[in-house]
Amino acid sequence: MARTDTRYRAAYNCLLDHCATLSPGADLPAESALCEIAEVSRTVVRRCLGRLDEHGVISWDGRAKHVLRAPTEADRLEATATEGQSEDLEQRFLEWVLRFDVPAETNLSVAELSRTFGVSQHEFKEFLASLSRFGLVARRPRGGWKLLGFTRNYAIELSEFRAVLEVNAVSQVARLPDDHPIWPRLSELRAAHLSLRDRIETDYHDFSQLDGAFHGAINSIVRNRFISEFQKVISLIFYYHYLWDKTEEKTRNAAAIEEHLAIIDALEARDEEAAVEAAKAHLATSRTTLLSSLRHHDLG
Repeated sequence: MARTDTRYRAAYNCLLDHCATLSPGADLPAESALCEIAEVSRTVVRRCLGRLDEHGVISWDGRAKHVLRAPTEADRLEATATEGQSEDLEQRFLEWVLRFDVPAETNLSVAELSRTFGVSQHEFKEFLASLSRFGLVARRPRGGWKLLGFTRNYAIELSEFRAVLEVNAVSQVARLPDDHPIWPRLSELRAAHLSLRDRIETDYHDFSQLDGAFHGAINSIVRNRFISEFQKVISLIFYYHYLWDKTEEKTRNAAAIEEHLAIIDALEARDEEAAVEAAKAHLATSRTTLLSSLRHHDLG
């Protein structure tokens, strides 16, 4: 796939995400501002606007551009093969780390791991360099790489960072207009939580997927490229901690359902203060559960 097409697809999805932050009828920024948002030229932006107009996401007539409807997942353009492979490698490597297959402070063999993950050594080195931003790996002083691993201190720092991001997201949700797509989504999530609460005796294992959907919906409101990068690793780690320690799993998941419902109740009441307090309480519980799960692996 040509590089220009890759940039166009990424820019289109970026502008689609921007449209999702606006209510139907809202005006889009000027083309120059859209160029900054998508980090592409005016020519690429106009190509994106043409497709958005063609598919009924926006109305575009000269300088007049406004949102017609909320975008859906079906509106997005498929990522390139390279992007998909990169994301798959990141997911598989993080899963390897989070299964505790190797202890922290282990030196990594690029030659061996590139064979394990089915990529070239050059590609794997590039991947490790990009992954170092999460603090899970680091360069060794004399060359090569080291696995820093998922430790108790890492879990604490991650929980603190997650709390900052999600409390901010909850505040933003509470201030959204009544016609924003988040409200029907929260209604769907409420129904899903109530359904699982009724089935908790037998289906409590299903909570991890529902937890991901709930937090994903809340966090999707915040359109920030830096936050998006870290949300991937945060989501995966907090998904895996449900798999590490099965003791009292049903009780923990039942309590978490009630905490989620408390957040939804406050948000639907447009009570920002109550929503933030409910979110803080839930995130504190989640941190405790994560550290407890690490003790299950003698890491807490």
